[in-house]
Amino acid sequence: MRKKKGAIQMKKGYARINDPFLNKGTAFTEEEREQFGLVGILPPVVQTLQEQVDQAYGNVRNREGVSAKRHYLMNLFSRNRTLFYALFQQHVKEFMPIVYDPGIAESIRNYSDFFVTPQNAVYLSIDRQDQLEQALVNGAEGRRIRLMVVTDGEAILGIGDWGTNGVSISTGKLMVYTAAAGIDPSQVLPVVLDAGTNRQSLLEDPLYLGVRHSRVKGEKYLAFVDRFVAAAERLFPGLYLHFEDFGRDHAAQLLDKYKNAHPVFNDDIEGTGIITLAGILGGLAITGEKLRDQKYLCFGAGTAGCGIVRRIYLEMQEQGLTAEEARQRFYLVDKQGLLFDDMEDLTPEQKPFARKREEFAPGARLDTLEKAAAAIHPTILVGTSTCAGAFTESIVREIASHCIRPMIFPLSNPTELAEAKASDLIRWTEGRALVATGIPSEPVEYNGVSYAIGQANNALIYPGLGLGVIASQARLLTDGMISAAAHSLGGIVDPAQPGAAVLPPVSRLMDFSETVAAAVAGEARKEGLAGKEFSDPQTLVRSAKWTPVY
Repeated sequence: MRKKKGAIQMKKGYARINDPFLNKGTAFTEEEREQFGLVGILPPVVQTLQEQVDQAYGNVRNREGVSAKRHYLMNLFSRNRTLFYALFQQHVKEFMPIVYDPGIAESIRNYSDFFVTPQNAVYLSIDRQDQLEQALVNGAEGRRIRLMVVTDGEAILGIGDWGTNGVSISTGKLMVYTAAAGIDPSQVLPVVLDAGTNRQSLLEDPLYLGVRHSRVKGEKYLAFVDRFVAAAERLFPGLYLHFEDFGRDHAAQLLDKYKNAHPVFNDDIEGTGIITLAGILGGLAITGEKLRDQKYLCFGAGTAGCGIVRRIYLEMQEQGLTAEEARQRFYLVDKQGLLFDDMEDLTPEQKPFARKREEFAPGARLDTLEKAAAAIHPTILVGTSTCAGAFTESIVREIASHCIRPMIFPLSNPTELAEAKASDLIRWTEGRALVATGIPSEPVEYNGVSYAIGQANNALIYPGLGLGVIASQARLLTDGMISAAAHSLGGIVDPAQPGAAVLPPVSRLMDFSETVAAAVAGEARKEGLAGKEFSDPQTLVRSAKWTPVY
């Protein structure tokens, strides 16, 4: 049975201090200390929230290295949500690489070793499905849950299968939702579906906290996910469900299964596609060219790569091409080289874009990215391969020799897996390349021009997308709403500025999350999918936002 919200609000003494949603630490007033049994168990000084923020920021700055800073911030998150988010929002650009990508990678790898507190996450085991509903109720603890980020930990970031350690990615994504878009942290729930792991080092690690067997696949796995989705949607009506870092075998299948029944979102398929489309639209605003005239080369045709291709493909049709005309603009390169339609190991997502061999010279061996790029002459090159340094100088110079302003987006992360460095891409193309990276990149100085490098960070999109769905109580998340989100980022950067970025800066994350949310809510109303009436989407989303104040 769920606990009454009133009972939670009346927690006293250490029970209140130990509840991160209720704790104010030294900011409890004299009256509150009397009311909640806190007299004598806190230092006598009453601080303001801003004093606490300043103190906490000094503590972060005094720590050396990303790891130490992240440990401090995660400890603060576990103790006091309001203080954590007040601090995060005031320093969002500085803290994003610490709290989320790339800093989160170490936390995932070492999650079981570092574990101290579950941070209000829910751990669901495929071996104990009878406990699934009870676990969700326990995790919510009487709170109204409107957003869940769920992962099965199979394809984390680019570092692979980390089993139950992957719960950190669910927690991290939700942090960004709140910091960027003002989603109430008491209304979110991070979830991990533990179906096992194929990482032998975890199975042999005596400290590993997850299920100790290889990954379960097939019908048993799909039934597990089905049972979870049904229970979550039943327990929390109107729930917005965000799938994160599922493996290639399941990600698209699960999205297709649920997207017409519930408001669901897969960040790897849809989020990466949206932000890449937004970056391409930003690049076209700089060049003055049309999307329909571009030639797109995907390197790394997995979940993310194919998700991006599908999004750009749909947008080309929106801009007037037929499905077949749009399909002809795409070339996919994966581990086999350029993908051809006679290959027997193509995934369902790859098959529609595989080429015919007769399009190329007889016997042509296009089994590497370099050979494919030389034969295709793409105007857009996007990397989601996790193959470090794959965009070599010779490949980039070859592409640039056939295109005045090539768009080159090495999106793989973390840092050590990026296909290229922004500084090299600018230098190899004499400043002509339009670059977006998957990791934060400092401006590049070249021939007297400062080139701003857009970060194709899904955080530019998914928080606002979620806020728009939640605020409008949209019954589904549609392609139209996703397209509206991508287009809404236009106009935030000035394409006439020398060295202009193709995407807006992370420092304005909160501003454009609101812009994205309003566009999504407006499209939901236009499509007749909004669950509530409203006249002004901007006013709606602003009224739905949570603010970190006591």
